[in-house]
Amino acid sequence: MKLYDYILSPSCYKVRLMAALTGVKLDIRPVDFHPGAEHRGPELLALNPAGSIPILEDEDLILTESSAMLAYLAASAAPEWLGSGAAEETARVQQWLSFSHRLTASLGGARLHEMLLRLGDITALQAQGIAALRELEAGLVEQGLRGMRFLAADRPTIADIACFPYVALAPDGGVSIAPYPAIRLWSRALRSLEHFIEMPGIHRLHELKPEPHIEPGKV
Repeated sequence: MKLYDYILSPSCYKVRLMAALTGVKLDIRPVDFHPGAEHRGPELLALNPAGSIPILEDEDLILTESSAMLAYLAASAAPEWLGSGAAEETARVQQWLSFSHRLTASLGGARLHEMLLRLGDITALQAQGIAALRELEAGLVEQGLRGMRFLAADRPTIADIACFPYVALAPDGGVSIAPYPAIRLWSRALRSLEHFIEMPGIHRLHELKPEPHIEPGKV
Protein backbone atom coordinates (compact mmCIF):
# COMPACT_ATOMS: atom_id res chain seq x y z
CA MET A 1 0.00 0.00 0.00
CA LYS A 2 1.23 3.49 -0.85
CA LEU A 3 0.34 6.45 1.37
CA TYR A 4 0.65 9.96 -0.02
CA ASP A 5 1.67 11.66 3.18
CA TYR A 6 2.50 14.98 4.84
CA ILE A 7 4.38 14.52 8.11
CA LEU A 8 2.58 17.40 9.89
CA SER A 9 -0.92 16.35 8.84
CA PRO A 10 -3.00 14.79 11.64
CA SER A 11 -5.17 13.05 9.05
CA CYS A 12 -2.12 11.43 7.48
CA TYR A 13 -0.83 10.52 10.92
CA LYS A 14 -4.08 8.65 11.65
CA VAL A 15 -3.30 6.32 8.78
CA ARG A 16 0.37 5.87 9.71
CA LEU A 17 -0.65 5.17 13.31
CA MET A 18 -3.33 2.66 12.30
CA ALA A 19 -0.86 0.89 10.04
CA ALA A 20 1.71 0.70 12.85
CA LEU A 21 -0.83 -0.63 15.35
CA THR A 22 -2.07 -3.30 12.94
CA GLY A 23 1.31 -4.29 11.50
CA VAL A 24 0.65 -3.07 7.97
CA LYS A 25 3.70 -1.88 6.02
CA LEU A 26 3.14 1.33 4.07
CA ASP A 27 5.18 2.75 1.22
CA ILE A 28 5.31 6.41 2.25
CA ARG A 29 5.25 8.95 -0.58
CA PRO A 30 6.00 12.39 0.95
CA VAL A 31 3.90 15.26 -0.40
CA ASP A 32 5.06 18.89 -0.39
CA PHE A 33 1.83 20.18 1.15
CA HIS A 34 3.33 23.42 2.44
CA PRO A 35 4.60 25.56 0.89
CA GLY A 36 4.64 23.62 -2.39
CA ALA A 37 0.89 22.80 -2.57
CA GLU A 38 1.79 19.58 -4.40
CA HIS A 39 -1.58 18.10 -3.36
CA ARG A 40 -3.18 20.51 -5.83
CA GLY A 41 -0.85 19.56 -8.67
CA PRO A 42 -1.89 17.42 -11.66
CA GLU A 43 -0.42 14.13 -10.39
CA LEU A 44 -2.34 14.10 -7.12
CA LEU A 45 -5.50 15.73 -8.50
CA ALA A 46 -5.68 12.78 -10.90
CA LEU A 47 -5.88 10.52 -7.83
CA ASN A 48 -8.05 12.79 -5.71
CA PRO A 49 -9.96 15.59 -7.49
CA ALA A 50 -10.80 17.08 -4.08
CA GLY A 51 -7.15 18.11 -3.77
CA SER A 52 -6.66 16.76 -0.26
CA ILE A 53 -4.41 14.26 1.47
CA PRO A 54 -3.95 11.57 2.66
CA ILE A 55 -4.43 9.32 -0.34
CA LEU A 56 -4.06 5.56 0.06
CA GLU A 57 -3.35 3.50 -3.03
CA ASP A 58 -3.50 -0.30 -2.98
CA GLU A 59 -3.23 -1.66 -6.53
CA ASP A 60 -6.50 -0.56 -8.21
CA LEU A 61 -8.07 0.77 -5.02
CA ILE A 62 -7.69 4.47 -4.24
CA LEU A 63 -9.05 5.86 -0.97
CA THR A 64 -9.21 9.58 -0.25
CA GLU A 65 -11.01 9.71 3.14
CA SER A 66 -9.00 8.90 6.26
CA SER A 67 -11.91 7.14 7.99
CA ALA A 68 -12.23 4.77 5.04
CA MET A 69 -8.48 4.14 5.20
CA LEU A 70 -8.70 3.25 8.89
CA ALA A 71 -11.51 0.80 8.16
CA TYR A 72 -9.62 -0.71 5.22
CA LEU A 73 -6.41 -1.22 7.21
CA ALA A 74 -8.32 -2.78 10.08
CA ALA A 75 -10.36 -5.07 7.83
CA SER A 76 -7.18 -6.12 6.01
CA ALA A 77 -5.02 -6.90 9.03
CA ALA A 78 -6.81 -6.63 12.39
CA PRO A 79 -10.63 -6.79 12.22
CA GLU A 80 -10.94 -6.42 15.99
CA TRP A 81 -10.24 -2.72 15.49
CA LEU A 82 -13.60 -2.45 13.70
CA GLY A 83 -15.45 -3.47 16.87
CA SER A 84 -17.17 -6.66 17.93
CA GLY A 85 -19.96 -6.44 15.36
CA ALA A 86 -22.62 -6.05 18.06
CA ALA A 87 -25.23 -3.50 16.99
CA GLU A 88 -24.65 -1.02 19.81
CA GLU A 89 -20.88 -1.10 19.51
CA THR A 90 -21.01 -0.77 15.74
CA ALA A 91 -23.26 2.27 16.11
CA ARG A 92 -20.86 3.86 18.60
CA VAL A 93 -17.92 3.31 16.27
CA GLN A 94 -19.79 4.89 13.36
CA GLN A 95 -21.01 7.80 15.48
CA TRP A 96 -17.51 8.69 16.66
CA LEU A 97 -16.12 8.32 13.15
CA SER A 98 -18.65 10.92 12.02
CA PHE A 99 -17.84 13.09 15.03
CA SER A 100 -14.15 13.05 14.09
CA HIS A 101 -14.93 15.24 11.07
CA ARG A 102 -16.09 17.99 13.45
CA LEU A 103 -12.72 17.81 15.18
CA THR A 104 -10.97 18.15 11.83
CA ALA A 105 -13.07 21.15 10.84
CA SER A 106 -12.81 22.98 14.17
CA LEU A 107 -9.56 22.08 15.94
CA GLY A 108 -7.87 21.30 12.63
CA GLY A 109 -9.04 24.58 11.16
CA ALA A 110 -7.73 26.51 14.16
CA ARG A 111 -4.38 24.72 13.88
CA LEU A 112 -4.06 25.56 10.17
CA HIS A 113 -4.90 29.18 10.95
CA GLU A 114 -2.26 29.43 13.67
CA MET A 115 0.51 27.35 12.05
CA LEU A 116 0.09 27.94 8.31
CA LEU A 117 -1.80 31.27 8.43
CA ARG A 118 -4.80 29.70 6.71
CA LEU A 119 -7.73 32.10 6.44
CA GLY A 120 -10.57 31.56 8.90
CA ASP A 121 -12.45 32.97 11.87
CA ILE A 122 -10.10 31.78 14.61
CA THR A 123 -12.49 32.76 17.41
CA ALA A 124 -15.32 30.73 15.86
CA LEU A 125 -13.04 27.77 15.11
CA GLN A 126 -11.74 27.68 18.67
CA ALA A 127 -15.28 27.94 20.08
CA GLN A 128 -16.40 25.05 17.87
CA GLY A 129 -13.36 23.07 18.96
CA ILE A 130 -14.11 23.64 22.64
CA ALA A 131 -17.71 22.55 22.11
CA ALA A 132 -16.48 19.35 20.43
CA LEU A 133 -14.01 18.68 23.24
CA ARG A 134 -16.77 19.05 25.82
CA GLU A 135 -18.88 16.54 23.92
CA LEU A 136 -15.93 14.14 23.70
CA GLU A 137 -15.23 14.56 27.43
CA ALA A 138 -18.86 13.76 28.24
CA GLY A 139 -18.76 10.65 26.06
CA LEU A 140 -15.61 9.41 27.74
CA VAL A 141 -17.06 10.05 31.20
CA GLU A 142 -20.11 7.97 30.24
CA GLN A 143 -17.81 5.21 29.01
CA GLY A 144 -15.89 5.42 32.29
CA LEU A 145 -19.12 4.83 34.18
CA ARG A 146 -19.49 1.64 32.13
CA GLY A 147 -15.94 0.66 33.10
CA MET A 148 -14.55 1.37 29.62
CA ARG A 149 -11.54 3.53 28.74
CA PHE A 150 -12.21 3.94 25.02
CA LEU A 151 -14.88 5.59 22.90
CA ALA A 152 -16.84 2.63 21.62
CA ALA A 153 -15.73 -0.41 23.63
CA ASP A 154 -13.49 -1.70 26.40
CA ARG A 155 -10.63 -1.76 23.88
CA PRO A 156 -9.53 0.71 21.21
CA THR A 157 -11.23 0.81 17.83
CA ILE A 158 -10.80 2.83 14.67
CA ALA A 159 -13.08 5.43 16.31
CA ASP A 160 -10.37 6.27 18.84
CA ILE A 161 -7.71 6.59 16.16
CA ALA A 162 -10.00 8.83 14.08
CA CYS A 163 -10.50 11.27 16.96
CA PHE A 164 -7.12 11.19 18.71
CA PRO A 165 -4.73 13.27 16.55
CA TYR A 166 -6.72 16.50 16.28
CA VAL A 167 -7.49 16.35 20.00
CA ALA A 168 -3.85 15.78 20.94
CA LEU A 169 -2.77 18.69 18.72
CA ALA A 170 -5.51 21.07 19.87
CA PRO A 171 -2.99 23.33 21.67
CA ASP A 172 -1.39 24.11 18.28
CA GLY A 173 -4.62 25.94 17.48
CA GLY A 174 -4.78 27.74 20.80
CA VAL A 175 -7.19 25.30 22.48
CA SER A 176 -6.08 23.69 25.75
CA ILE A 177 -7.03 20.15 26.76
CA ALA A 178 -6.08 20.82 30.39
CA PRO A 179 -9.73 21.21 31.50
CA TYR A 180 -10.64 17.69 30.29
CA PRO A 181 -9.34 14.93 32.60
CA ALA A 182 -11.17 12.10 30.84
CA ILE A 183 -9.69 13.16 27.50
CA ARG A 184 -6.20 13.30 28.97
CA LEU A 185 -6.52 9.81 30.48
CA TRP A 186 -7.90 8.48 27.19
CA SER A 187 -4.99 10.04 25.36
CA ARG A 188 -2.54 8.36 27.74
CA ALA A 189 -4.27 5.01 27.22
CA LEU A 190 -3.79 5.35 23.45
CA ARG A 191 -0.16 6.42 23.79
CA SER A 192 0.50 3.36 25.92
CA LEU A 193 -0.57 0.95 23.16
CA GLU A 194 2.06 -1.41 21.83
CA HIS A 195 3.53 -0.18 18.52
CA PHE A 196 2.26 3.39 19.08
CA ILE A 197 4.20 5.84 16.90
CA GLU A 198 4.78 9.57 17.18
CA MET A 199 4.38 12.59 14.95
CA PRO A 200 5.70 16.10 15.55
CA GLY A 201 3.71 17.45 18.50
CA ILE A 202 2.48 14.03 19.68
CA HIS A 203 5.00 12.34 21.93
CA ARG A 204 5.39 8.93 23.45
CA LEU A 205 3.90 8.20 26.85
CA HIS A 206 7.18 8.35 28.77
CA GLU A 207 7.64 11.98 27.71
CA LEU A 208 4.39 13.10 29.37
CA LYS A 209 3.99 14.25 32.93
CA PRO A 210 2.11 11.70 35.06
CA GLU A 211 -1.61 12.18 35.53
CA PRO A 212 -3.20 11.86 38.97
CA HIS A 213 -4.83 8.47 39.53
CA ILE A 214 -8.58 8.56 38.88
CA GLU A 215 -10.67 5.45 39.40
CA PRO A 216 -12.89 4.34 36.51
CA GLY A 217 -16.28 6.04 36.67
CA LYS A 218 -14.95 8.94 38.74
CA VAL A 219 -13.41 11.09 36.05
